[in-house]
Amino acid sequence: MKPLLFLAASVVATMALSTTARAADCAIDVEDPFDLEEADVIALYDCISDEMVEGYTKEGDEIAGTYREWTASATRPAVAGAHGNRLLMTFANEIAAEQYLKFAEEGVVMPAGSVLAKESIKINTKKKKGVVGPLFIMTKGEAGSSPETGDWVYSGVQPNGKPMKFKQSFCSDCHVSWQSQDYLAYPLEEVRVSQ
Repeated sequence: MKPLLFLAASVVATMALSTTARAADCAIDVEDPFDLEEADVIALYDCISDEMVEGYTKEGDEIAGTYREWTASATRPAVAGAHGNRLLMTFANEIAAEQYLKFAEEGVVMPAGSVLAKESIKINTKKKKGVVGPLFIMTKGEAGSSPETGDWVYSGVQPNGKPMKFKQSFCSDCHVSWQSQDYLAYPLEEVRVSQ
């Protein structure tokens, strides 16, 4: 019985030492998401993960209801600087996964029907907590379907499940920086899944 009590006390003590994310409110003790340690990011993601899916699916968006069944491209969310310095976690549908997970830098051609869904967590610096950001979505169309965007259609779902409204150029003007990668940005190298 004593070992069991010791184990329980150890678990409680370990949980109390977490400095950034707390399950009750996803609180953090840093103002800059780049200052989060790996364990803190994982704790924050665990705290907010169910809330993300619940919010994204409120209006019945088809991708929001299925993307978590797709292939995760990273071991955890990470801040890359794009998308407003949010923590990002990208999922690739079955059509996209094989090519996307190569993380190739030249000559990338994604197959039509590829869909990427990127969860985001914003750090609210005033309240010192993580909050659900938009679900960003990229869908690859048939060759020539949208030459001005590399045949990608950009969309998104707000944390309340409503569709985001923006011009395609809002996304494509940034993604053109990765034209040799078929307009794809990848997760940071340190969190990429290996094939």
